[in-house]
Amino acid sequence: MRLIISFAALFFSAVLLQLSSGGVGPLDALSGSVLGYSTQEIGMLGSAHFLGFFIGCWWAPRLMGSVGHSRAFAAFTATGAIGLLAHMLVVNPYAWAIMRIASGLCVAGCYTVIEAWLQAKVTNETRGRAMGTYRVIDMSGSLVAQLMIGVLSPASYVSYNILAIFCCAALLPLTLTKVPQPDTPSAPRLRPKLAFQRSPLAAAGVVVAALSSASFRMVGPLYGQEVGLSAGQIGYFLAAFVLGGAVAQYPVGWLADKYDRRWVLIWLSVAAIASCAVTAFATGLGTSGIMMTAFFFGLTSFPIYSVAAAHAHDFASDSERVELSAALMFYFALGAIAAPYAASVLINSFGPPALFIMIASGHAILVLYGLTRMRARPTPDTRTRYIYAPRTSFLVGRLTKLIRKPHDD
Repeated sequence: MRLIISFAALFFSAVLLQLSSGGVGPLDALSGSVLGYSTQEIGMLGSAHFLGFFIGCWWAPRLMGSVGHSRAFAAFTATGAIGLLAHMLVVNPYAWAIMRIASGLCVAGCYTVIEAWLQAKVTNETRGRAMGTYRVIDMSGSLVAQLMIGVLSPASYVSYNILAIFCCAALLPLTLTKVPQPDTPSAPRLRPKLAFQRSPLAAAGVVVAALSSASFRMVGPLYGQEVGLSAGQIGYFLAAFVLGGAVAQYPVGWLADKYDRRWVLIWLSVAAIASCAVTAFATGLGTSGIMMTAFFFGLTSFPIYSVAAAHAHDFASDSERVELSAALMFYFALGAIAAPYAASVLINSFGPPALFIMIASGHAILVLYGLTRMRARPTPDTRTRYIYAPRTSFLVGRLTKLIRKPHDD
């Protein structure tokens, strides 16, 4: 309890930020549909969000170095609030894409500040509990944000105003805290080649994780509409995906620590393919059946990023871990930028099932590549412990203390 109180301002800001940023994606998809935007234009909004996210990940550590943590957080929060409030002032998909870049910039920048602040305050004794609490808050906030879609009217200024209020409110706990600002951490060098040098399979795995997560969360509401779900049911549909991912973390982590992580990746992808096939081709599932497929899809696809990251860190030295985490996030961002637009084009051409056919195809390629890579080198004798790796900023690697342990099958 003392730990939670000491980090209360940071955690509260993270919750409010998640409520704001987690709701704008599905709200934009539903609003765009109401306003007559094409499927490709709606997909473009999701891709624009992740473009802003990538820019924010790269720029935020440098801005903190110039103006400090609190001012940087205030700047990013203001950027996100402006992007949200401007939606119903300029009703145009290309203008909205610029606003979504601002929202993505806000998310990456604010999380970078929060994680840098956490890293400066945790000790080896409190790191595990702090990260555990942070992960629970991240997942819980994301879950609630999806459920908010049931009460936010599409294409309504009030709905975007509510999200902007959450974004602005995130500014208060962190800027009003009496805890002194920590020293600014050095920005990690962005070395994309490092991920491929340490594990080509891990780099491919995070791209497929982005393909699954970004396309489902940004374009999934369109699929929900096409199969007859109401706005409230679409919220439950997206929340079921997040809940499945949360439930999967412990059992998948146990498997990833006990067995060859490449097999864990392969079997997760096989299960994700099965989930996609059921969702795309089964008929007469009903609302409950659709919710169950979303839950199972989250269960199988959500942990892939963390398993891939753990596998990459098995081949890295301690001095490379922060830069390796940033390199993996770079590939995730690239996949997340491309996935929503690609999914929307396919849905427009071939119908809603094309979303899951695209995702299944990505996982099939990962299965084949994983089998190929297993012939390239043996399982390492020592491995890092599996951890749930939040996909929030290039600095998240500083928060995770990766401990090597003997390999024992």
